[in-house]
Amino acid sequence: MKKYLITGAAGFIGSHTAQKFIDDGHEVWTIDNLRTGDKARIPAGVKFIHGDCQDDAAIGKLNATRFDAIIHLAGQSSGQISFEDPDYDFQTNVVSTVKLIEYALRTKSFRFIYASSMSVYGNVPDLPIAESREPQPISFYGIGKLTSEQYLKMYQGKGLEATSVRLFNVYGPNQNMNNLKQGMISIYLAQLLKNDQIIVKGALDRFRDFIYIDDVVNFICRILDDQDSIGKVFNCGTGIRTTVDELIKELARISGISKKVIQEGATPGDQKGIYADTSLVQKTFGFIPEKNLEDGLRAMVQWAKTKTW
Repeated sequence: MKKYLITGAAGFIGSHTAQKFIDDGHEVWTIDNLRTGDKARIPAGVKFIHGDCQDDAAIGKLNATRFDAIIHLAGQSSGQISFEDPDYDFQTNVVSTVKLIEYALRTKSFRFIYASSMSVYGNVPDLPIAESREPQPISFYGIGKLTSEQYLKMYQGKGLEATSVRLFNVYGPNQNMNNLKQGMISIYLAQLLKNDQIIVKGALDRFRDFIYIDDVVNFICRILDDQDSIGKVFNCGTGIRTTVDELIKELARISGISKKVIQEGATPGDQKGIYADTSLVQKTFGFIPEKNLEDGLRAMVQWAKTKTW
C-alpha cells in the first residue's frame, strides 16, 4: 500500500482518479474547496480536507505527511472563468502548484504529477500538435497552466520529480452537468437533455480531441512510476479530430433526441481547434486510448439520462 495526495477528488477527473487508487488498495488524501466539485463524489475511504490548495491552513492539515506522490488535479479549469476572475484562476492554478511543490520538498514527497492543459498551445494549425510545439496561450487559464509547468521545471534542480500532463478534452460519467462554463461535451449534452435548444458559443467547425476519463486515469497510472517521464511534458489525447458539429450530431444520434442548434457569440480565449500528436506517448509508454468516441459518448449519455437535475 502506498500513500497519495490527489487534489480535487470532489471533481470530475479527481474523483475517478481517487477511486482507482482506493480500489488498488492505496491510502488517498485530498484537498478540495468544493467550489465546482461535489463532496458526494469523493470516494469512500479518502481523507478529505476542505479548503484551497493555495491556502497554508489547508496544507497544514496534511500534518507533514510524506506521500509517495502528489497528483495535482485541482484548480479552476474554465478558459471563460479565467477572463471573468483572473485572480482566482492565478491562485488556483499557479499559487496552489507552488505551495504544493514547497510541501513536496519539505516532506520528501518528490514525485509530482501535474494536470496541465492543451490550452497552453494557443492557436495552432489544423494538424496534430506535438509537445515540442512552442506554447502561445491565448487565455489566462492557458497562461496559468504554462506558468505552473515552468515552476515545476525550475524546482527539478531541488529534487522534485515532476511530470506535466497536457490534458485535451476529457469527458465521461460524473462530469458536472450543471456547470455550463467548462466541459464541451457536458455543456452540449446537458442542454440536449433538459433545454429546448442547444446554444453554441462559437463556430460549429471548431474542433477538439475528446478523451474518455478512464483512459486519462490509466495514463496517470502508467506514468506514475515510470522514470522516463520525470522532468517531461506529455499530451494526453487520442489524436482524433472531431468538430463541434460532428459532436452534437453524434450526441443526438446516440441519445435519440434532436434539438435546434443556435450559434451565439463566442467564448473569450477559445481555441479555433486542436488535437494531439500522440506519437511521443505511444513511443515512450506504448499508450493508446482504449475507448473510442462513440462508445464513450454512449456510456456518458446512459449515465446522464439517469441523473437527477
